[in-house]
Amino acid sequence: DAVVRAKTRKIFLEKGNFVSRVVPGKEEQALKYKDYFEWSESLNDAPSHRVLAMSRGEKEELLYLDVEVEESLVIPFIDSLYVRGRQAAATQMRLALQDSYKRLLKPSMETEIRVLTRQKADEEAIRVFADNIRQLLLAAPLGEKRLMAIDPGFRTGCKTVVLDAQGGLLENTAIFPHTGAGGAAEAAHKLRSLVAKYDIEAIAIGNGTAGRETEDFVRKLNLSNLTIVMVNESGASIYSASSVAREEFPDQDITVRGAVSIGRRLMDPLAELVKIDPKSIGVGQYQHDVDQTKLQSALDDTVMSCVNAVGVELNTASKQILAYVSGLGPALAQQIVSYRQSNGPFKSRKELKKVPRLGDKAFEQAAGFLRIRNAVHPLDASAVHPERYALVEQMAKDLGTKVEHLLKDDDLRKQINLKQYVSDSVGLPTLNDILGELAKPGLDPREKFEAFSFTDGVNSIADLRIGMKLPGIVTNITNFGAFVDIGVHQDGLVHLSQLSNRFISDPQEVVKVQQQVMVTVTEVDEKRNRIALS
Repeated sequence: DAVVRAKTRKIFLEKGNFVSRVVPGKEEQALKYKDYFEWSESLNDAPSHRVLAMSRGEKEELLYLDVEVEESLVIPFIDSLYVRGRQAAATQMRLALQDSYKRLLKPSMETEIRVLTRQKADEEAIRVFADNIRQLLLAAPLGEKRLMAIDPGFRTGCKTVVLDAQGGLLENTAIFPHTGAGGAAEAAHKLRSLVAKYDIEAIAIGNGTAGRETEDFVRKLNLSNLTIVMVNESGASIYSASSVAREEFPDQDITVRGAVSIGRRLMDPLAELVKIDPKSIGVGQYQHDVDQTKLQSALDDTVMSCVNAVGVELNTASKQILAYVSGLGPALAQQIVSYRQSNGPFKSRKELKKVPRLGDKAFEQAAGFLRIRNAVHPLDASAVHPERYALVEQMAKDLGTKVEHLLKDDDLRKQINLKQYVSDSVGLPTLNDILGELAKPGLDPREKFEAFSFTDGVNSIADLRIGMKLPGIVTNITNFGAFVDIGVHQDGLVHLSQLSNRFISDPQEVVKVQQQVMVTVTEVDEKRNRIALS
């Protein structure tokens, strides 16, 4: 009965509770779900991360999860619809209604409510994940520098690569600073000679196993005028085994490709991370548990908007990043790269029209997001679309000057009366955007890079003491708080309640991924490998 189901659904949603219990005998296995061993929470109040955590525990057969509602809230209402008298038949009717509720309606409602709450939790988790990915992709780039990148390891050594300012591989070797028997002296000599040979400007070190020890070793070499940075290597191993990496470096092994990825991530996080499935980058909450189709769609939209916001250098961009430019896609991206390899660098945006299968529509959509440094036309390095070049040229002509002077001279730009250029096809907001772009042509909207280093001597969870104040980098944001890397191979959690001295409902109000922060250690649980921070 539609009326019964609608009212029962309303009661479940408003008065129901999620109840979770540990499966008897699995307490040790389920330690990570300890918070949910005897847990009850209103359906209305349960946040998405707890719904997904309990669902995962149930899926792993470590938790029992139920939706419970007091029968006294439902059965009297159903009785009132069907039972009229007080005779023996009415008693039978009541028994039948109780039985049908327990055996048929309640399980059906439970399933329906769990689907509804799960959908809501999925949507929230996807939103959080997409926000994290956006912040990670738009992290500050070091820029074009001659770079050494080290993928650390103890027994297997540290794979070391040298990259040119465009991210091209120049040389690779392995050093063994942690194995004793003269390995450290030889490693020091090798690093110093590579720094001198290639005039290295920065060193990127992966933050995985032996990362802090390798960083300590490199810093003690006292290499002058060098930026030394720990780089989050989440997903580097995924990239190194991918078809993309095999295509780029067919003659190199996985470890070399991984080290190259670490170095390029420091130079330009966006250009490198688009080569990796976003789900492997190590941010978000329960992303492997949510609706994968919806997740992929949200991530593709996020990556595309990041790529288009920053703009893409047409003559150096990989086909992976070009594929995310509006109007292009994988097939046209490959055509652009092939054309570039056959004909040399593009000299103007107009030359894009010579690329096979790249029609007028694709050109119209993509051109404004593609940049060409040192092009013949000065606006080819800006976000001004080729359709508007004539308009900017007219502005320059009206002032008796050239476009290049307009780009350099703020006083000239102030003389432009935008209202005289308003037409049916160009409104004042577009003209304001054009003027803003002329002031900063092709400016990267990402923040300026700042070097960062962890506290010396704090390399593992055993080194932590309650009350310690440490620098850290935000690696992930969830609805319940932010995870911060403090250099001990295990991120600490700053709970939502510890993020600010004022009330906040969303961690994104206070922090963002890759932000540098100062934290205080409030709790250390070595057995469960958990660190609480403020």
